[in-house]
Amino acid sequence: MVPVLTPLALIARRWTPTPRTLRRAALSAVVMTVFIIVTGGAVRLTGSGLGCDTWPKCTDESLFATPEQGLHGAIEFGNRMLTYVLSAAVGWAIVAARSTKPWRRGLTRLAWAQFWIVMGNAVLGGITVWAGLNPWTVAGHFLLANALLTVAVITWQRTREGDAAPRPRVPRPVRKLSWALLVASALVIALGTTVTGSGKHAGDSSDVPRMPWDWADAAHLHAAAAWVVCALAVAMWLVLRVVDAPDDTRARARDLLIVLLAQGGIGYVQFFTGVPEILVGAHMLGSSLMWVAVLRLALSLRERPLEAAATLPVRPGSAVAAAV
Repeated sequence: MVPVLTPLALIARRWTPTPRTLRRAALSAVVMTVFIIVTGGAVRLTGSGLGCDTWPKCTDESLFATPEQGLHGAIEFGNRMLTYVLSAAVGWAIVAARSTKPWRRGLTRLAWAQFWIVMGNAVLGGITVWAGLNPWTVAGHFLLANALLTVAVITWQRTREGDAAPRPRVPRPVRKLSWALLVASALVIALGTTVTGSGKHAGDSSDVPRMPWDWADAAHLHAAAAWVVCALAVAMWLVLRVVDAPDDTRARARDLLIVLLAQGGIGYVQFFTGVPEILVGAHMLGSSLMWVAVLRLALSLRERPLEAAATLPVRPGSAVAAAV
């Protein structure tokens, strides 16, 4: 009995993306993830978080924003529509990964992981609206978006590599330092949500609950953690020069230092100028760029040679192909 092919298997049977197309598909998911993080921040900063009264509809009677909801409704509904653009970018990455020859199961799973995170975060966004912009669900919504960014960056990197076991490019102590930098950076991002969760940009002009501490104290703790990240980044840059790390790895460390310098400057300026909306938005963009830079640096410390990527191709009509 001939198995019935899934739509993805049918596409893979007729199309093979070039390596460049595969990389572009993965990069599109990275770019759209950063974009939707920033636009999600714009929703909060413009006070449009409850521009749509409910979810998944915009009002109890209408799927779309109505004229009565004004600009806030249009902004919130527009951001919801961007989820479909993000889903399209992730879908392109899934199709490209599935259609690569030979088929790369691990790469396909990474692409599918992005899809499920997008769906989960859409539901969490709806819960956030139902909860009246509860700061804890808002923070979770932002952190899950960063989880998506993590998987998207890893997928993008994996499109440039083979499927063999990773080989280290630097000594073990350097890799441990990289792990410390990753953990500290993740902590900075998490602490940033406690600043916004207790600060004045609640996301709506109504009485929105805030986290139960002073936002200035949260900002000081966030800044202290950021200084730890800066110290670790400088140490990494110096250590990579000492161990004569590959040029691309040292370039990643340099890029991270540049992003941290800009991000730190924006952070301090916004704190001492009353956290204006435009600077908060720039700081959110900087947060995403910092996380991308940290991940790229960590991923550059090991390699998976392309010539070792020889996995057996899956026959288009096989049971395995039909199941994917």
